[in-house]
Amino acid sequence: MGATRRMRTRRVVKVALGILSAALLLPQLWFFAHVLWWKDHDPESTRFMRLQLAALRAEDPGATLHHDWTPYETISVHLKRAVVAAEDDRFLEHRGFDWSGIQSALERNRQRGVAVAGGSTISQQLAKNLFLSPERSYLRKIQEAAITVMIELTWSKRRILEVYLNSVEWGRGVFGCGAAARHYFGVSVDRLGPAEATRLAVMLPAPRRLEHGFGERQQTHAERIRSRMAHTRIP
Repeated sequence: MGATRRMRTRRVVKVALGILSAALLLPQLWFFAHVLWWKDHDPESTRFMRLQLAALRAEDPGATLHHDWTPYETISVHLKRAVVAAEDDRFLEHRGFDWSGIQSALERNRQRGVAVAGGSTISQQLAKNLFLSPERSYLRKIQEAAITVMIELTWSKRRILEVYLNSVEWGRGVFGCGAAARHYFGVSVDRLGPAEATRLAVMLPAPRRLEHGFGERQQTHAERIRSRMAHTRIP
């Protein structure tokens, strides 16, 4: 009787482990299928877009987002350089994770005693924007890292930057560089000069807070970005 009970227990454990493995694997397969599809097909929306649209429609049922896709070759080179210089100046060198940048961010946070820097790369930010939420948790960071690896393994750097520039938030209801150029400057994105490009780049960490104006700190940061742009490499 004891041996029979142990065999039944082992079967139950095996079934439970199988169910748990499937529960963990199936979401990753879903993420990876979308990553593969978006390698050659432009995303119509992202998780961040859908979350913000839901919030806007809670206030106004007729609310819409401002978003139009802009091909990589027609995006201002100044904007590409400004965003890479501001957000991830080792973009072409790393494979999704800038370990030296993460270490520097942790050190700055330790010195300040509060989280003031994150160290996330463009690839990590894109993974979060496409699939996840602004929620901060260890589980979300682990999932973000897994999706980042999927993206880096299957997409070119050019494609990563193209999708990022077309999907990132640039203000309340404003997503992507095409909508941002028209919303803030009344021009198409290919006509953005260095001044406009650096202004948009500075907005990225806090677009809704900065969409109504810049302070002295942001102006100084924009000047630093502009001085680095000439040496910034882009795909």
